[in-house]
Amino acid sequence: MVGEDSEFGGFATDSRSVSAGDLFLCIRGERVDGHEFAPLALLGGAVACLCERAVDGRHILVGDISMALAAFALSRRKEFDGPVVGITGSTGKTTTKEFVSAALSPLGPVLKSAGNRNTEYTSPLVWAELSGSHRAVVVEMGMRGFGQISHLASFSLPTIGVVTNIGTSHLEKVGSREGIMRAKSEMLQVLPRDGAAVLWQEDAFLESLKGACASKSYTFGFSQEADCHILGYRALSWERCVVRGQLDGEVFEVELPTTGRHQALNAAAAVLASRCAGVGVAEAAGALPFAELPPLRLQVVPFNGATVVLDTYNASPDSTVAALKTLSDVPAVGRRIAILGEMKELGDYTESGHREVGAALGLSPVDHAVLTGGPTSFIEDEALRAGFPASKITSFETFDIENVRRFLSSVRPGDVVLIKGSRALGLETALEAVRS
Repeated sequence: MVGEDSEFGGFATDSRSVSAGDLFLCIRGERVDGHEFAPLALLGGAVACLCERAVDGRHILVGDISMALAAFALSRRKEFDGPVVGITGSTGKTTTKEFVSAALSPLGPVLKSAGNRNTEYTSPLVWAELSGSHRAVVVEMGMRGFGQISHLASFSLPTIGVVTNIGTSHLEKVGSREGIMRAKSEMLQVLPRDGAAVLWQEDAFLESLKGACASKSYTFGFSQEADCHILGYRALSWERCVVRGQLDGEVFEVELPTTGRHQALNAAAAVLASRCAGVGVAEAAGALPFAELPPLRLQVVPFNGATVVLDTYNASPDSTVAALKTLSDVPAVGRRIAILGEMKELGDYTESGHREVGAALGLSPVDHAVLTGGPTSFIEDEALRAGFPASKITSFETFDIENVRRFLSSVRPGDVVLIKGSRALGLETALEAVRS
């Protein structure tokens, strides 16, 4: 054990990245048990280990690491009286978090979840970085089952809650889109009465989400009924687009450092959430171009004279259809090519989800599609049904990254290639060894 006067400077979840003075978290994962790496962490400079069973060396023994971290985070959260924006949704969470953080910046320094730290082990760690200079906090909340978001919200206590959309990501965890809605609603249920919920106007579950709120709710979207109404969208390139919107009777126009109609929605959500936090519409919109957008989300990579767009952080039917629409919108000198891998974690929705993508592909101006992985046969079937020519499809029943690499070697200058698939596939590695 460690003495009561021991201090630590930060947290570490990987023994290979421990810094001197860190507290190492012995997390039990599906594949590895962090307790086994406690000695390495201590040798690397950890001041102690937080563990659920005794380990050799300095340690703090607790019954449940996630609950101990939650208690720590709650103690820090109670020290902060500024706006706390919680963000969840099936797609767009991390990008929206970055847009919200930028839009809140006129208030002063903003503390935000690093990367996609949105689990019961990583979400509490953001509160370790809270300082007296911070004027707002933005936390991302992931969902892997019922009760998880409720747990995350119990210590972050958001005053403003943003739900980007109710889609199909992680459908197998909760059984249905209705289940996803109920799981995401857990954040809305903890909002204070004087707080605000920020919701997508065109969401099929809008009324159900509103019903879960004790606070007032406001909406964003392309329809005129939305409080933050998107008046126009125009793609300039794969890295820029222009969004025009209106909120509180005030029109704003902003050039975003990304593209896609779904990004226009994320930006509108950010302007609306920031307005709820007291930022002026013009100020919030004017700060959006400075958002630090995450990698592997429509990330542009020059490739032998062509343009490759990596959207491989994850994939769901909603995000894949959105990516195909973006591929259609952005100007292209050569061919538009879509390389689509299978979408995992869809459970009973696997066939219908892939068919949804196939229907969108069939109606798109894509010049060639490469499909890889068993369930993508449903994409092919539905695309053919919609009239997409069979000659424009290359399909591989079994996923093999080498097949993708071989196809990429045939890409010509001027082509635009969208690569989209679930994170587990690692499709971005197909670029390795074929770039000149």
